[in-house]
Amino acid sequence: MPAAPGGPRLLLRRLREAMAEPVSPQQRLDRIVVLIAANVIAEVCSVYVVRDDNTLELFATEGLNRDAVHITRMRADEGLVGLIAKTAEPLALSDAQSHPSFSYRPETGEEIYHAFLGVPLLRAGNTLGVLVVQNKTYRVYSEEEIEALQTTAMVLAELIASGELQALSPGAGTAARRPVSQRGVALADGIGLGHVVLHEPRIVVKTLIAENVEREVERLESAIEDVRSAIDELVERGDGLSSGESREILETVRMFAHDKGWLRRMREAVQSGLTAEAAVERVQSDNRARMLRQSDPYLRDRLHDLDDLANRLLRRLVGQEGRNGDGLPENAILVARSMGPAALLDYDRARLRGVVLEEGGPTSHIAIVARALGIPAVGEIANATGLCDSGDAIIVDGLSGEVQIRPTPEVEASYAEMVRLRARRQEQYRALRDVPAVTRDGVKIGLHLNAGLLVDLTHLHETGAEGVGLFRTELQFMIAERMPSAAEQQTLYEAVYSATGDLPVTIRTLDIGGDKILPYMPALEEENPALGWRAIRIGLDRPALLRVQLRALLKAAAGRPIKIMFPMVATVEEFVRARDIVEREKAHLRRHGYLLPSDCRLGAMIEVPSLLFQIDEIAREADFLSVGSNDLMQFLFAVDRENRRVANRFDPLCGAAMRAFRLIAERATAQGCPATVCGEIGGRPLEALALIGLGFRDFSMSPASIGPVKAMVLSADAGEVSQLIESELARVTDGASVRPALAAYAKANGVPI
Repeated sequence: MPAAPGGPRLLLRRLREAMAEPVSPQQRLDRIVVLIAANVIAEVCSVYVVRDDNTLELFATEGLNRDAVHITRMRADEGLVGLIAKTAEPLALSDAQSHPSFSYRPETGEEIYHAFLGVPLLRAGNTLGVLVVQNKTYRVYSEEEIEALQTTAMVLAELIASGELQALSPGAGTAARRPVSQRGVALADGIGLGHVVLHEPRIVVKTLIAENVEREVERLESAIEDVRSAIDELVERGDGLSSGESREILETVRMFAHDKGWLRRMREAVQSGLTAEAAVERVQSDNRARMLRQSDPYLRDRLHDLDDLANRLLRRLVGQEGRNGDGLPENAILVARSMGPAALLDYDRARLRGVVLEEGGPTSHIAIVARALGIPAVGEIANATGLCDSGDAIIVDGLSGEVQIRPTPEVEASYAEMVRLRARRQEQYRALRDVPAVTRDGVKIGLHLNAGLLVDLTHLHETGAEGVGLFRTELQFMIAERMPSAAEQQTLYEAVYSATGDLPVTIRTLDIGGDKILPYMPALEEENPALGWRAIRIGLDRPALLRVQLRALLKAAAGRPIKIMFPMVATVEEFVRARDIVEREKAHLRRHGYLLPSDCRLGAMIEVPSLLFQIDEIAREADFLSVGSNDLMQFLFAVDRENRRVANRFDPLCGAAMRAFRLIAERATAQGCPATVCGEIGGRPLEALALIGLGFRDFSMSPASIGPVKAMVLSADAGEVSQLIESELARVTDGASVRPALAAYAKANGVPI
């Protein structure tokens, strides 16, 4: 298949002219396949487009039977065309009919053609269709010919992605425009309907075909040098990073920036007639398509490094030096590969309806902030940024973890009805706001809020919560660009007390480490971060950090009661050491004439299973206990809650977990030490019902959980539930669960769960 005089550059110029002609979409596509066939001296040129139902349809051809256009269709895994669509790789054959994937379609008349070359039509790593050329002779296609056809395919992909061809065949869409349903991990409760706003939007390449190839080569070379220099400077500066893993990441990015194969492919794409930015986009689209199909997670993760480099290069070429976050539209749903909590807080929350992430689990920083803000969020949606375009309709279901991209009218109507039903339920819950949470047999249950930002405290009035059972102080540190000063910390705590008025507040000291790494602190390499240097361990090893926070808390609470809670306590001795630091800070403030809190109570979080075997001792030493059920369950069952393979291997209502909770409730009551549950299970009605049966009387939860749990409490009989739980625990083995019996009780007695 020797190229015609003028080569790929002439073809691209002719394609540009054909695409600008004032003709119908079908006429334009017919003209394009004729041009391609003539330019590459092929007897056949055909374009297949991916339909809404994921089949491939013949949209245009030069050389095959034209009556087969919009008639010939095949499954995505059928024939050579289906193979190319599935693998997203070019396929060149000298004898196509001898290939095991060959599928004969008699209506096309292709039996007389032997040589076959097909390339995928790719955009952002997604396959939109397949471009095929064929010859009667048995011949071998060269690398140059394959490269030229791939360059042509990029131009066609943009035409298909524009949606212009959708009207050519009933029900025919494109892979970029068809409805897509994905299931990920629910991060924050709620349902959001809106339109896509890309957190780091895809750079729109408006000019694909070069006017002056030599000038485009110069632009590419200059941009590459600029990006290399910027990355070299970043590596040398280090931004305070040590020589550990974080610095190695920067070194890896620099290695990719100097990768000769990546740079060679971009130069070749420019030489074929593309603009510099179109060449970058084409090569990166090929990379994405290839790497997204890798089973090795390490190789897939490298895609993010290449994406970052390509985006840096594109921004240089088109003159966009950063993301413009201004002008957020109404009903915006952010879609991002990953995002930090500070970035989310930069957006106008009044216009934000949801968040979709490629990365991030339920305990990630962004998930915590999204829950605090009441923004529905879903994580672990593979290639989310590649599946969406800015402005696409999208639905985020933070209940099931589902995301609907470009939903059909029927799906959209169904979710809209779900939102209306949720709104009615929320109205019913709001009607219960001022109703005391008392069971049918007269047992008072305390319902409190979990919070971490000042904005959370507005929910106190909305929900009728009795106070704040857990205020996480680390969020202030996580969203700051540097360590908050003592004065800044004190200002925050004063604002917390001002917002809560006379309602009680339990403030947890800094819980960093593990998955909560502060951006301005050197990263610490640990084999098992969740079991490593974190929370109270950091506070005791770096007492100045803990003392500054405690002093700010004590000064902010001047004249009013305060409750301080220490996280990740593993031994009674750790709690006693932390308590001694508080006493020294109180003495310091007293000496300097500061007004002390009217009452200071100190508590320990029960998260580490070792405290189960010191429960009497810690209940005697502490003024109160708080069960952090998330970590307690994780450590009790040796299950990483971020690992989807094992996170659901245990039921928190199984015999082993229930006996652990019962032990805490019984021994705390015996010692006269109040115990609250502040983990996630306390905010789920059925699990909260079980904990009430075990003897817990105080719970702290997200704002959205207050209404459903209160509705459950008002319908339940604590005595009956206690008898049921005791009966079940006497019967079940450790692996069995009390869930079926408890659910049956709730159904029989009209207890909403």
